[in-house]
Amino acid sequence: MVVENRTGAAAAIAAAHVVRARPDGYTLLMGAASLAIAPALQPQLVPQDPLRELAPIAHFYDTPFILVLHPDVPAADFAGFLDLARRTPGGLTFGSSGIGAVNHLMIEMIHRASGAPFVHVPYRGAAPALVDLTAGRLPAFLATVSDAAPLLADRRARAIAVTARERIALMPDLPAMQETLPGVQASFWQALFAPAGTPQPIIARLAAAMRAATADPAFRAQWEARGLVMGQGGPEELRALLAADLATWRSLIREAGIRVE
Repeated sequence: MVVENRTGAAAAIAAAHVVRARPDGYTLLMGAASLAIAPALQPQLVPQDPLRELAPIAHFYDTPFILVLHPDVPAADFAGFLDLARRTPGGLTFGSSGIGAVNHLMIEMIHRASGAPFVHVPYRGAAPALVDLTAGRLPAFLATVSDAAPLLADRRARAIAVTARERIALMPDLPAMQETLPGVQASFWQALFAPAGTPQPIIARLAAAMRAATADPAFRAQWEARGLVMGQGGPEELRALLAADLATWRSLIREAGIRVE
């Protein structure tokens, strides 16, 4: 196996390379949640229709986000956070990793489900946002577990909710957002894809190999220790996940009028 990093355009350059590759099972894509966002946000990028241009193989893992606050923010829980936003003139400032990132779209999802107003501040990635949060210049941010963990350990930030479907094993006392706002959940996911047209026996063999690898207890323990939720599904489950996210993000991006600047 040779890993070839093709960076740029929110992973679209790598995806386009795989879309155009020979469908023989030897060129694969470790794709991400951006596959479900780009068609609505940047329709000129390839793939424009990932359900048609890629063949799903297996869901690898989900990375849920932790809602972290600066310690001085007067909100004890997620409901209190929403109430604080409603009471803040002009809305509460809420940072993201950038326009169109999953944690940006989650801010819009929370706003639409709760009516709580937010002032969105897009950063160039999580690192500068967390610098501002710990310095007290940013009240709230949706961080991955691995990014949040060191800040929580030394109490430079507080965690009040997780965006996963349910509480995660690494932080069982941290409520899921949808315990307060049903339906408000999303994660950044990674999954394995092949070019469309790859023969079904090859897809099945690759899916079986992925299942075998991710079922290994030692392998799972390594990833779950980072706060990741291991995927369970094969080709059909991954296709359903991608289809659902495409519909969710397309609707939200259109309704919120989100544009790449």
